[in-house]
Amino acid sequence: MTRRIPFEGIDNFRDFGDYAAGGRRLKRGVLYRSAHQAQATPGDLARLAGLGLSVIVDLRRSNERQSQPSRRWDGFSAEVIENDIGQEHADEWHTFIENSDLTAASFHAYMMDYYRGAPFANRHIDLYARYFQALAETDGAVLVHCAAGKDRTGILCALTHHLAGVHGDDIVEDYLLTNDPERLAMRLPFMRERIREATGRTPDDDALMTAMRVEAEYLEAAFAVMRERCGSLDGYLEAELGLTGELREKIHDRLLA
Repeated sequence: MTRRIPFEGIDNFRDFGDYAAGGRRLKRGVLYRSAHQAQATPGDLARLAGLGLSVIVDLRRSNERQSQPSRRWDGFSAEVIENDIGQEHADEWHTFIENSDLTAASFHAYMMDYYRGAPFANRHIDLYARYFQALAETDGAVLVHCAAGKDRTGILCALTHHLAGVHGDDIVEDYLLTNDPERLAMRLPFMRERIREATGRTPDDDALMTAMRVEAEYLEAAFAVMRERCGSLDGYLEAELGLTGELREKIHDRLLA
């Protein structure tokens, strides 16, 4: 199946359902992931309206939401899950690029550190817990997104797959779909200019591609810290996100065919 769904002004939009999950299968057309919708065209908005979205999870910080506000369609009524927790701290990405040598090695090291810290950031725990609660309660489709739809979104979608019983190989394969070569090539000039505007410096293309890609080791770093601190991924889901057995059953009943 084609998981990528083309939009004119929304990047990295995919259906992350329709995977085998134990003896059942994740439904298609209920789980979507993407980058932000600030540049959504009228045609994009019409297409979004037709997806039957009842919940949108915006994992971005408040400064990101303010600088690139989401566009909505007429009659928009979906629940939006977002928060401003931890906004007293500096934006870690901007702090990094301002102080980094902007090499591929530096970007790689930053991403590894980010993934080790992300699962236990208070703002992510709140957002992730509210997302899973919404999964158990909503009847419509759900869209998870952040700015680029790759890291914060990638962790949450991978946890969703784990909860559903998707095989680990499929979890990683789905996560790595962000690395579409054509998409990355199209985004390269934008990323180059964005960092130049922020820092007055221009990284080489290898560094930029490192910044835009995801790697299996990033996701494994996040999973490893969950296992270290909670014993297992299921332990993390229960202890940190409040996923009781009853809540898990509700999610299974809603998402699995």
